[in-house]
Amino acid sequence: MLTKKNIAIIMGGYSNEYKISLKSGNVVYETLNSSKYDAYRIHVFKDKWVYVDTNNAEFPINKNDFSVNIENQIIKFDCVFNAIHGSPGEDGYMQGYFDLLNIPHTSCDMYQAGLTFNKRDCLSVLKPYGILTAESFYLNQGDIINNDDIINKVGLPCFVKANKAGSSFGITKVFKKEDLQHAINIAFKEDDEIIIESFLDGTEVSVGVITYKGETKVLPITEIVSENDFFDYEAKYSGKSQEITPARLTKIQEEKINTLAKKIYEILKMKGFSRSEFIFKDNEPHLLEINTVPGLTKESILPQQAAVANISLEDLFDNAIQEALKK
Repeated sequence: MLTKKNIAIIMGGYSNEYKISLKSGNVVYETLNSSKYDAYRIHVFKDKWVYVDTNNAEFPINKNDFSVNIENQIIKFDCVFNAIHGSPGEDGYMQGYFDLLNIPHTSCDMYQAGLTFNKRDCLSVLKPYGILTAESFYLNQGDIINNDDIINKVGLPCFVKANKAGSSFGITKVFKKEDLQHAINIAFKEDDEIIIESFLDGTEVSVGVITYKGETKVLPITEIVSENDFFDYEAKYSGKSQEITPARLTKIQEEKINTLAKKIYEILKMKGFSRSEFIFKDNEPHLLEINTVPGLTKESILPQQAAVANISLEDLFDNAIQEALKK
């Protein structure tokens, strides 16, 4: 008989995305096959790392070896399922920690997590490979800000974004020059680096790419139709958007985006889940950003895409663990 593997599902995190992460983590916990895995919910917060049992009792994690003492029994983990959106699960910190402890985990490696979490750096690395992006202007906290220089570079309307933040926190669409400074202030509340990008008017799509049974697999594409000015937090989580899978693209557009998404995943030597956002401008896909710990609730985009590809949630999560255990 096969011994069951102990799986730690890490969830929560240090960012504004912690509530969504807890939802994702609980879906993984409820979905994993209990005949194959003993799953443990691990809440990772700035003030505590704890295992939470079915009665919501909390047991502290020993950070020296990522073990937990449950009623005088030390539990160690065969694999970590990473469901932390934002810091420290999506920016490389947890990946580096588990690599040092030699514990397999379902996410990409530390460098790839750090790079993709930094929108500016990621787009800069991909540009030499011919990956198209929006025109952009970078600002760091303390820089002298010249609104005319910014608008001359990116035009209006434009997007002002926190460089390292997820779930559309710190993003404003700016239509008028006099609103630019307020948008910059909002973005600086989320991060000390910001990116200001030209508005790309076209079809927005989200593309899941995963390693599935040892191969890079592009999932069916999702078209994003937001009721708001753009796919902001409310559009993402309050039903103010339509997510159409498969996307209403021409055959040529679909082939372009599939080839491009796979190319990006392989250029960056990604592993595990990824979800990239693109906008078609003049029939060419332009990359906006890459998420390496996308939402995993039943309503989230990547699970929707997997379902269209006839991959159940259980299979999706099981595959992620099996791929991690191969490393």
